[in-house]
Amino acid sequence: MRSSVAFALICLLVTPAIGPPVAAGPGSTSTATDPSIHAVYPNPVAGGDTGEFVVLDVPERTGLSRYALSDGQSTVTLPNETVTGTVALTAAPDAVRPLVDHPVVALPDHPELANSGERVRLVADGETIDSVRYTDAEEGAVGVVAGSTIRWRPLGASDRPIVTAGRGSVRAFTLPDAPGAPLGPLRTAESRVLLAGYTLTSERVADALIAAKRRGAKVRVLLEGDPVGDRTRTEARTLDRLTDAGVEVRLLTGPRARYRYHHAKYAVADGSAVVLTENWKPAGTGGNSSRGWGVVTEQPSVVEGLATTFRADAGWRDGTAWRSYRRGRQFERGERAVGSYPRRFEPTSVPVERTELLVTPDNAQQRLIETIDDADRRIAVVQPTVGGWDEPLLRAVRRAAQRGVEVRLLLSDAWYVREENRATVERFREWADRTDSPLSARVADPAGRYEKIHAKGAVVDDRVVVGSLNWNEQAATTNREVVLLLHGSEVASYYREVFDADWQGGRSGLPLELLGIGLGVGIVAVLALRRVEFAETVGRG
Repeated sequence: MRSSVAFALICLLVTPAIGPPVAAGPGSTSTATDPSIHAVYPNPVAGGDTGEFVVLDVPERTGLSRYALSDGQSTVTLPNETVTGTVALTAAPDAVRPLVDHPVVALPDHPELANSGERVRLVADGETIDSVRYTDAEEGAVGVVAGSTIRWRPLGASDRPIVTAGRGSVRAFTLPDAPGAPLGPLRTAESRVLLAGYTLTSERVADALIAAKRRGAKVRVLLEGDPVGDRTRTEARTLDRLTDAGVEVRLLTGPRARYRYHHAKYAVADGSAVVLTENWKPAGTGGNSSRGWGVVTEQPSVVEGLATTFRADAGWRDGTAWRSYRRGRQFERGERAVGSYPRRFEPTSVPVERTELLVTPDNAQQRLIETIDDADRRIAVVQPTVGGWDEPLLRAVRRAAQRGVEVRLLLSDAWYVREENRATVERFREWADRTDSPLSARVADPAGRYEKIHAKGAVVDDRVVVGSLNWNEQAATTNREVVLLLHGSEVASYYREVFDADWQGGRSGLPLELLGIGLGVGIVAVLALRRVEFAETVGRG
């Protein structure tokens, strides 16, 4: 993965600490005029651990020659150089320079940083100025000092801040109802198109990208290199077409990959951006299968925040050109999505009070937890499926219900998650019954309006969550995901109407299926107490 501002080392994402918290060493006598240890890189991917380094934060115009690095067994005096800011110290500068975004200071030697654990000290005149102790360094991961702990992130991972835009408007849309909405900005782009996705098989999308390229736009595509189920022949042909037309296509893959999956789904087209829950394929943006949510925005800070994310993700060593990637590979036959569905929800321009651009693993999960914890009226969550019972987002949802917030959870009826989702529904039902909490859940009944739930979103009071993030810990902490948090009553009303229709599904009147799971005549009393029990639907509509 990649790093951030303070850790200019590598420009990208923060993952949680690996292993238990590790305390910094005692006995430091650092002052504001001394350097401090910012990070350690003890376990390079290269053979023989070539390329170990230590990162210092250095006050302005500090002479290094009075300092030394020590691991208790060997001590290396720093060279006679005056530096400022964040610098990497290493005995292998040629190996390290391509990996970092800040100055590299060459050492005559380097303490051998043990992969299993070490205490690294910065000393001056025989006194310890700063020290860091770590354990169990993961291969290819940087240990960043965070107070009294170390947090490990893959080399190259970002640590991006939340990007915020003020009042404005966005164009809200749903799929499969409005398959033209996500393509609109691509079809009018004149100068640039940056398209990020998990997979890309849509001929309509490829046509729009090629047309933009012919108009003179710079067109770049970034995809996941190892999607679940492998690449299809259709996708290989699509990416061949794009490459033949001069479109740059790169895939994130290989031993230096910074994210478990590049799962983000967005595009930047000139001064507009599209953020959505769906893949660039007929089943998703083509409107042939999935229920999805999406947004088009022209808010400059959000658009440029996405462009910055794209450039950071596409510009490191885990990016492989499509031609190189496809050499010698075989591709699978894919299933075609050919459904046709009624158009009920039209794309609508709605005002927003504020928009926040969130990315994982940098900042999204914590911000979403804060949003849920701040809810005081109602929460509606739609997901294909959800993670483990004790994962942070689901704990936050239960906390909300326990303090009286009305919570609804709608999950997919797709065959590959149906049984798992039914079990999830039942567990939440039992919990709500036991705790007397106003929380309900259902497996969706598409009722002929779409094939399956693929949307990943929520309406939390007057805030809307829309993006690629599945609500599970792996996605939140190891994937690259992109999410918008939209503030405003009108945008919330738009998506709440969509949710309400999908929640009702093929039902009419009193949800009689509740009776079928053993609630019986007690439902009237339960509803009177604002307790809506769980229901699940076995039909797909």
